[in-house]
Amino acid sequence: MEYMGFDEIVNAVGGKIILNGKYSGYKNVCTDTRKLERGDIFIALRGEKFNGNDYVGEASKRGASICMVDEIKFNKDEISECTAIIWVKNGNKALLDLAELYRSKLHVKIIGVTGSAGKTTTKNMIADVLNAKFKVFKTEGNFNNQIGLPHMLFKLDNSYEVAVLEMGMNSRGEIHNMAKAARPDIAVITNVLRAHIGILGSRENILKAKLEITDFFAKNNILVINSDNDLLGKLKEEKFVIKRVGVEKPADISAYDTMINEDSIEFKVCENKIKTGETFKINLPGKYNILNSMLAVACGRLLNMTYDEIRSGFENVETASLRMEIFRGKKFNVIDDSYNANPESMEAALDVLKNFKSNRKIVVFGTMGEMGEESRRVHEEVGRYAAKSGVDLFIALGEHGEDFKRGFDAVNRDGKFMIFDRGEEVLNFLLNKYIKIGDTVLVKASRLMKFEVIAEALKKSSSC
Repeated sequence: MEYMGFDEIVNAVGGKIILNGKYSGYKNVCTDTRKLERGDIFIALRGEKFNGNDYVGEASKRGASICMVDEIKFNKDEISECTAIIWVKNGNKALLDLAELYRSKLHVKIIGVTGSAGKTTTKNMIADVLNAKFKVFKTEGNFNNQIGLPHMLFKLDNSYEVAVLEMGMNSRGEIHNMAKAARPDIAVITNVLRAHIGILGSRENILKAKLEITDFFAKNNILVINSDNDLLGKLKEEKFVIKRVGVEKPADISAYDTMINEDSIEFKVCENKIKTGETFKINLPGKYNILNSMLAVACGRLLNMTYDEIRSGFENVETASLRMEIFRGKKFNVIDDSYNANPESMEAALDVLKNFKSNRKIVVFGTMGEMGEESRRVHEEVGRYAAKSGVDLFIALGEHGEDFKRGFDAVNRDGKFMIFDRGEEVLNFLLNKYIKIGDTVLVKASRLMKFEVIAEALKKSSSC
């Protein structure tokens, strides 16, 4: 890690020194005493079910060099003479403020990635592409919120040339706070869909929340957007540069001669209205991944990569866990897209299933969360889309089963629809009564449904 002095740490977090320690530097920044090592800075965070201020004594005992607290809940005799105690107004904000200070020590080019869907896949694609030329760091797992992103920044040092950081959100202001800490040089917005519409009220508000990633941009910063998306396509350049990527509409970098295969995509690239003839084949399914791939191509070109280098990077692209994983079993196939769901991603997953060579096509769908007043309508919409996609069996779990059914029945004349109360019942029916050799099952729902349990059980049984 890059060095931060004691005084600049105190100033960065707007802190007040409660107890002086023998500060001689730090090893890491930690918010969990179970993972804390001697020399770490400990920041006490508060959540709905925990209060990090309760563990300051334990942090000092483990050798913390600094403890930041926003509530005094320790006794002085618990604190080692080596530990300094700094009071801050809010521990969660102090974490972001300290990350902002640390970012100022870095000479790493940072690419921030956000959007309603495809963030993780696009983040991985960009990192894989850039890895062909640069030393690249990328967000680990789901560390894409106001607590996770600072931890990713603290993992960086100046040995890296590029960092690709994912930024998610549930409400206004969250991406603003992360952008303030990370100060991305380039930002990527994959799309603006209806995820979180129940919280934010409209897609226009979702767009405003996503655009917070540019709140600290200057004229030399670049925003890369999917201009096929209706709202993003209307953006105009103001204080920063916009690089447009597309398939269906004119863009700075666009795909043509596209081909959608069962588990791969192919396309050629047009740049600045010139058909380059450069061909790419990427081992990921789905039309939507052409756009995700083009966002990665754009980032590579912005960093002066050749098409051969970009092609080399794409060779290492793999499907992220629980995101459109295709599992070909001896008996039947499973498409595991159980990580999350919104109406557009549900329909995109159905497009993949429709293109799949299969005996029968089965979907196991659950609730799409955070849809608010749109919930009934969007579940019905997905039911209709599934029927039009030729689904042979639609299985619904969760509170919106009847809404799925209403949409499915409005279109379908051949497919079968069933509602179950529990995942165990679904598995029992499919594995013991319904599935035949050569069938394919698509599993998808919002994270709260924990459909990965169903998907994993199906994968295991498909090979037995």
